[in-house]
Amino acid sequence: MKASAESSRLRILLLLSRGDLTVTDLTEILAQSQPRVSRHLKLLMEAQLVERYQEGSWAFFRLSDVESSREFVNGIVGRVDPNDPTVERDLERLAAVKGRRAERAAAYFRASAASWDQIRSLHVPDGAVEAALLELVGDAPFQSMLDLGTGTGRLLELFAPLYRRGVGIDLSREMLSVARANLDNADVAHAQVRQGDIYAPPVERDAFDLVTMHQVLHFLDEPGQAIREAARLLRPAGRLVIVDFAPHGLEFLREKHAHARLGFSDLQIGNWLAESGLEFEATRSFAPADDEGLTVKLWLGRDQRLLIANDDEARREIA
Repeated sequence: MKASAESSRLRILLLLSRGDLTVTDLTEILAQSQPRVSRHLKLLMEAQLVERYQEGSWAFFRLSDVESSREFVNGIVGRVDPNDPTVERDLERLAAVKGRRAERAAAYFRASAASWDQIRSLHVPDGAVEAALLELVGDAPFQSMLDLGTGTGRLLELFAPLYRRGVGIDLSREMLSVARANLDNADVAHAQVRQGDIYAPPVERDAFDLVTMHQVLHFLDEPGQAIREAARLLRPAGRLVIVDFAPHGLEFLREKHAHARLGFSDLQIGNWLAESGLEFEATRSFAPADDEGLTVKLWLGRDQRLLIANDDEARREIA
């Protein structure tokens, strides 16, 4: 409470509740010197209200991932008067910072759009797959979601009404810029994206109710290893949803678009899920309009620890 009570630090917490920011961003918004802003951030980190993470040469700051700390901060910033002149100015400058982010992201997206459009033309529209994802996951709210290889951040946006905390991981700084801009535009403030390796995600284990991997596995040399790592991040009874292509013979995707694998069979995914300790619970298939296209597949695996514990309890009661 002492750390958050100082006016500048309270302003920082309010700003970080709207998304991750760099020291340069905060210096511009608060109109304070970099050493002063860095000092405030240091005190907030010591109080475990704020965390720092590196993304290339950039250092970003975010609200703590610890649930109790996040609830404390949300309780404080929720009582700040949005009509306060200082708060209004801060939010106006924040909007300008996010606007520049969006411009940079749009430029990168335009440069890459042609290759993405070529691949999209080979399979069913994204809307059909997203509708199936929502049906598969259901409408019951849950605590936390992790999107591995988040790309544009679309799945974080899609499931935003269901989770309390969302995290997206991607190795590409350019894609992270796109994801931040998209989440800002969708007003999704309870999700963060950060740079990280899908084989060693910079997040805690046993922490997520839903982990998603959307069109990621075909880029990987070791997809089974990535699934095993994803499984370790699930809470008991948590779910892993994979979206990718069924086996196909379109070699140009390997040659021109860096696809390391030309699709996956149900047997392959099922074996990897089983090796990871997950139950293969469901699958969906979306065939293309013609024989030359790509079939999109959805696979759902579930952590069995809670199910096993419930079975053991039932057997004890019978005995």
